[in-house]
Amino acid sequence: MSAAINPELRSSVGSAVLLAVVVSTALFALSWGMIGVPWRDVFAALAGGGDPLQAQIVLGLRLPRVLTAILAGGALGIGGVLMQSLFRNPMADAWSLGLTAGGQLGVAMLVTAAAFSGPAAIAFLRGFEGISITLGAMLGIGLFALAMASLARRVGTITLLVVGLMLGFPVQGIISVVLHFANRVGGRVFSGWSDGNFAGVVLSDLPMIAVPVAVGLVLAIFVAKPLTALLIGETYAKSLGTDVTRLRRLTLASVVLLVAPITAYCGPVTFIGLIVPHFARAIARTARIAPLMPLAALSGALLALAADIVVHAPWEQHFLHLNAVLALVGAPVVIALLIFSPTMRGQR
Repeated sequence: MSAAINPELRSSVGSAVLLAVVVSTALFALSWGMIGVPWRDVFAALAGGGDPLQAQIVLGLRLPRVLTAILAGGALGIGGVLMQSLFRNPMADAWSLGLTAGGQLGVAMLVTAAAFSGPAAIAFLRGFEGISITLGAMLGIGLFALAMASLARRVGTITLLVVGLMLGFPVQGIISVVLHFANRVGGRVFSGWSDGNFAGVVLSDLPMIAVPVAVGLVLAIFVAKPLTALLIGETYAKSLGTDVTRLRRLTLASVVLLVAPITAYCGPVTFIGLIVPHFARAIARTARIAPLMPLAALSGALLALAADIVVHAPWEQHFLHLNAVLALVGAPVVIALLIFSPTMRGQR
């Protein structure tokens, strides 16, 4: 078997294994919690029958959270692959390059704007989990993505990473100042949202997340081949007839569509987009975008599900937050990559 088809074969086999693990983990998440539900009753509830109380637990409480975790993890995983390829930076993702901070700023400004709406503010905040917050997060992420893409042409990989990380600190200060002018309702909404959580999504919200993510996925598939060529260099990509400027814009649009709805509904979920592309590359043993995307999507879904299971385990006291659990996994991986990755050691 030639080396040329090995990445596709590895991707197919790895994706099949990961899919089976994701489905098994999702079923476990539906059955485990403060009130345990036997698997046979989980299947009965999914089929539309079974005990009404258990059906409400499975369908009303756990299923939306599980589906959101799968969707969010998959979208952030693919977004991470696109960003690391576009910036040619193995440490690039929405958080490390400041895009998450941009989304937070957009949402904070949206919340504060509601405070100046008078009587309409309460109505606005009641619909806060709808399209308005998605647009606010999308605008903030999009503007920061354009700024980082422009900067990437002028500075090296490490400089870009440091700038992205440092941007988060002044942005957090600006957010504090902006929220100073928000009302109490808006402040509480922002505070709860910024912790990161899959449990705040209900079934009726899922289409609002899934539609832009689906459009972003279509764009990601469209740019996969030319983006792989861009990894070799702009000259090579242009020699194949690629419009590099247009490719960058389409890739950024895809990232915004993938990341913004997740950030809007689930808060700034960290580390998934940063580390799962490395797992995908380890399985496929290639930098090509197309074989990496299904692996990154399924790896991200599995990581998001596992973290959510830990958060919603039947603890006596619930102090764990989603990002805290993800950090326990993600931070050691990032440190290992910075120390041992030949790519990072070779950067100046």
